[in-house]
Amino acid sequence: MLDELDSVPAYDRFATVDEVHAALAALADGHPGVATLRRIGTSRLGDPLLCLTVGDGPRHAIVAAGPHPNEPIGGLTVTHLATRLCTDPGLRRATGYTWHIVGCLDPDGTRLNEGWFAGPFTKAHYGRHFYRPAPDQQVEWTFPFAYKRSYFDRVLPETLALMRLIDDTRPAFFTTLHNGESGGVFYYLNRPVPALQAVLKELPGRYGVPLHAGEPEHPAVRSFEQAIYQAPTMEDAYDYLEANGQDPVPHIGGAASDSYIKKYGTLGLTAEIPYWTEPAAADTSPVSRSYRDLIEEQATRIRETYEILDATLSAAGGDLVTASPFLSAARAFVPMLAEWAETDELRAGDPAADRPATVAEVFSCRESLASARLRFGGILLRALEGELAVGNGTPVIRARAGELAELHARWCAESETEARTIPIHDLVAIQYGAILAGAAHA
Repeated sequence: MLDELDSVPAYDRFATVDEVHAALAALADGHPGVATLRRIGTSRLGDPLLCLTVGDGPRHAIVAAGPHPNEPIGGLTVTHLATRLCTDPGLRRATGYTWHIVGCLDPDGTRLNEGWFAGPFTKAHYGRHFYRPAPDQQVEWTFPFAYKRSYFDRVLPETLALMRLIDDTRPAFFTTLHNGESGGVFYYLNRPVPALQAVLKELPGRYGVPLHAGEPEHPAVRSFEQAIYQAPTMEDAYDYLEANGQDPVPHIGGAASDSYIKKYGTLGLTAEIPYWTEPAAADTSPVSRSYRDLIEEQATRIRETYEILDATLSAAGGDLVTASPFLSAARAFVPMLAEWAETDELRAGDPAADRPATVAEVFSCRESLASARLRFGGILLRALEGELAVGNGTPVIRARAGELAELHARWCAESETEARTIPIHDLVAIQYGAILAGAAHA
């Protein structure tokens, strides 16, 4: 695998949807009999969802890029994986798979992020050009789900295409290519595989990237060991909220691909790789403040962010005329900030919170707050600017857009710490190595 990691080229930017699709098409044209390109579905705006099938091994593997449109590492990774498989017969034979490589699961959303793909790779530039769809418009979180009082069947066309590919191939190995934003690397597995976990934990260190040691993405997430988590399920999220005394139904939507592949006994892997990192992300030494105090402060600052964005959205709401994806995302995400604050307030009351916090936990809370402000403030700002762009410049929209632009700029400036921007080559190499390791252990 070390030789394969050394095959990853240098990159100075992330690939656009068109560039990824063009690369897969060129590989299919240049390697007849080895690779075939087919359309497995269509996005909601009419873009083709393309899948390159390479090899003829007895087992099947699915590698799909772009499940979330602000996570473009996978576009380069699938292009490199496909290139190596097409050009190296020995690698194809050694893996023992027929590979199904999807170029981009959400081309519509990814195009709305392409404004930052060529850099500069600062948090400010990222936040100003960020887009993520509302949860019920995300490919990864719109698989069918039924549990207790929750039921979801509003499957997106892109999700349906991935479901069909899974059902047609019954893969032994499956991964959708995600990435984080700031901190350390961590992974999700749908079942523990100790030998694989050992390899995954070693990979980031080869490139000077730490393993994540702070807060999990959601308090319901279970840990196998440091930086290796059980793939989250909506059942676990439901039970967690229910145990907290919160009504789970308004907060629970569709399931993820990790849940859908269970019926085939598939090994599912997700590698979450950040763009920026700091040593604090892996520092488990205690600090002088309590974990309860840290979570209480987090809840307060998240609630303050919610109140600011909600006031902006409410004030402008009566004047908004577009049905832009930015507006639908803002209307979904802003209320979620209040739910996040409520969950943290309840967590702070847990007796287990009466302990010292760690450096990594302080770091991850700081970065979570910054991410929420840059992401959701940025989406709402793009929604208001969209109204102005179509000529709907009412006094309220103009005023609120100006105020939010100033505030978002301050949030961006506050987020620019001493973090190191990880070279794109290293991001791709870690993700590529995780794919090879996962496939080998399936």
